[in-house]
Amino acid sequence: MARSTAEDVDGYLAEVVEPDRLTALVRIRELCRTELTDFEEEMAYGMPTYRRAGGAAEIAFANQKQYLSLYLMRSDVRESFEARLAGQDMGKGCLRFRRTEKIDFHLVRDLLRATAAAPGEVC
Repeated sequence: MARSTAEDVDGYLAEVVEPDRLTALVRIRELCRTELTDFEEEMAYGMPTYRRAGGAAEIAFANQKQYLSLYLMRSDVRESFEARLAGQDMGKGCLRFRRTEKIDFHLVRDLLRATAAAPGEVC
């Protein structure tokens, strides 16, 4: 998906045509909304993002051409999960899922919980 021009996350998800990707993205969104209770959901950089009130985005997700991405913009969280992320397809700040059936939603939930637990510096 090219950078979305959707005004909200519902509009973003409506643009997803692959059923398996849509199911996975909806589940990631549900986890974000459950675990990031003090965060605001918004569209930024053409993707759904989550930020504390008055703060910078700390989490985002996106439907890319070759994979789904979960952006972890807190290096402290990434570093604290180094062992669990070792076998994952990671960029500098993004966790990539090339196959939806391989998404570890328990890992996603734990990353979100760690992000929500305390504020930290956003890269």
